[in-house]
Amino acid sequence: MSTPTAADQPIWTPAPERAAASRMAAFTAAAERASGRRFADYAALHRWSVLNTETCWALLWQFLGLQSAVPWSRVLEHPERMPGARWFPEARLNFAEHLLRHAEARHDDIAIVFRCENGQRESLTFGALWAQVGAVAGWLRQVGVGPGDRVAAILPNRPEAIVGMLAAASIGAVWSSASPDFGVNGVLDRFGQIEPKVLIGVDGYHYAGKHIDLRERLGQMLAGLPSVEQLVLVPWLAPDAPQPASKPAHLWPDLLETHWGSPLLFAPLPFDHPLYILFSSGTTGKPKCIVHGAGGTLIQHLKELALHTDLGSEDRLCYFTTCGWMMWNWMASALALGTRLVLFDGSPFHPGPEVLWDLVAEEGVTVFGTSAKYLSALEKAGAEPARTHDLMALRTLLSTGSPLAPESFDYVYRAVKGDLLLASISGGTDIVSCFALGNPMLPVYRGELQCRGLGLAVDVFDDAGNPVVGERGELVCTQPFPCMPVGFWNDPDGSRYRAAYFQRFAGPNGGIWTHGDFAELTPRGGLVIHGRSDAVLNPGGVRIGTAELYRVVEGMDAVLEAIAVGQDWQGDQRILLFVVLREGLTLGDTLVAEVRRRVREQLSPRHVPAEIRQVEAIPRTRSGKIVELAVADVIHGREVKNREALANPEALDAFAAFTWT
Repeated sequence: MSTPTAADQPIWTPAPERAAASRMAAFTAAAERASGRRFADYAALHRWSVLNTETCWALLWQFLGLQSAVPWSRVLEHPERMPGARWFPEARLNFAEHLLRHAEARHDDIAIVFRCENGQRESLTFGALWAQVGAVAGWLRQVGVGPGDRVAAILPNRPEAIVGMLAAASIGAVWSSASPDFGVNGVLDRFGQIEPKVLIGVDGYHYAGKHIDLRERLGQMLAGLPSVEQLVLVPWLAPDAPQPASKPAHLWPDLLETHWGSPLLFAPLPFDHPLYILFSSGTTGKPKCIVHGAGGTLIQHLKELALHTDLGSEDRLCYFTTCGWMMWNWMASALALGTRLVLFDGSPFHPGPEVLWDLVAEEGVTVFGTSAKYLSALEKAGAEPARTHDLMALRTLLSTGSPLAPESFDYVYRAVKGDLLLASISGGTDIVSCFALGNPMLPVYRGELQCRGLGLAVDVFDDAGNPVVGERGELVCTQPFPCMPVGFWNDPDGSRYRAAYFQRFAGPNGGIWTHGDFAELTPRGGLVIHGRSDAVLNPGGVRIGTAELYRVVEGMDAVLEAIAVGQDWQGDQRILLFVVLREGLTLGDTLVAEVRRRVREQLSPRHVPAEIRQVEAIPRTRSGKIVELAVADVIHGREVKNREALANPEALDAFAAFTWT
């Protein structure tokens, strides 16, 4: 499908038959029947959903097929409180039961496919998934794990992680996971706060052709986690090698064999019963332990997966993620729709940039999710999956993690697939879901997220707390929503929770959720994310989002990636820009001048960096997000409080070595 040249024209429009057959269209019809209204477009439906909050979420419960062991009569208790509202207070449900609800009818159908960078492939049917979850849950009950106990895991994106999570959820235990590339201190900073009773760990993993042995590191982690009573070891790298010496381990295969045939029982639990503990990046101190409830996570995920992503039982979903990123939790919920999960673990560029596209083509993936950074790197590598792979089955591509540049939209439609819904989505660990995302009934405009999430009163406020359209400001949510965290772990009076989200803007009966994104609502209802609010540059009092600067600079062939921070300078702030160049290139006067020229012409003179320096690497969190705040701390001589939270903390050393004049 060709790309219109006018900036206000969509880059892609769904075929009428695709839009009409979507689950969003089906829900729109259900909402029209329930309300007695006609919704001319999604904007009208969204407006109704936030003006009639309880009616909308009750209809979503029914439409998505949620089941409660105890009937509920109220959708929302204390709707005036934020935080403090309670959703479906009488309901009793089980998260795992919903994710496994297709197991009996589709016993022999494949539920999960796993592929590793080394070519290994495994699959698990719905029947086998049910049996494995039953075995692990039976063992958990036998060793005394009950509702509210924490089960922590250090695992690659393998089926064992899905099985362990479902087993924990079935009995009401709280699941928390980290990827195996975390260092010892990074794990202890997280799991040490929540005191898990059980730890599930892998003996090692594969990445970029290397085999990383974790057994010694696991032993050190166990020594720092005195709460752990039971260790389960997943033997993957070296199945016959000795176990960590500090504590006897139950081997995963032995555990399954011993408890095979255990009945799978689902504890009916309150809607807001803790399901997950996720962690903030921890780059400004110890990570915040964010507790998410089972019911809110379930209804929000199924709304996003079924309606906004249009997933169903015929689909195959692959999201390139680790178990330490919230997209893993999001992806797992698609089992409740009967969707096949396609898991991948390893480097997305080993042995080459084709590895994920081999998977998409060979597994018939219909919805593929990844990060904006991956798409940018793919373009820099010169990859053209449309030319090299059969992507006939692929109909939706999801991108998140950072703002997707308009040029990356162009790349996807040029080099990946022309007839494709490209959905840039945005939310985060804080809500384990999205505030803005895709819509199979709407066109795609380059650089924009298609729409605000159904039932979410998302807005953009200026500094005075006034809603604005077409202007940049703070992304907020002005009404309670089901996937708000239950709270923070070890925050008995809720003070840290309120301070994190509800103090910037006051509402009529409390705070308004302030998400920390610097954003802009477009007149047509889309959303543009300009970067994180705490990373906004402010030279001369003009607020500049880092994302637009990166878009211009990283659009240059010589530049692989960049990071910009504001430096306090002579009573004002000036912009410092750091770039990683292609191998063999050195930053000279000619390239510096070209960067400045492009920034001045494509953005404004205010955006032009005062200093441009070359570095070998950009510091990132373990989920791949760049950390402007840590770089700013180094530049200003402040201590970076938690270097262990970074995937490559050594990258900060180069920034500390610079001098400034």
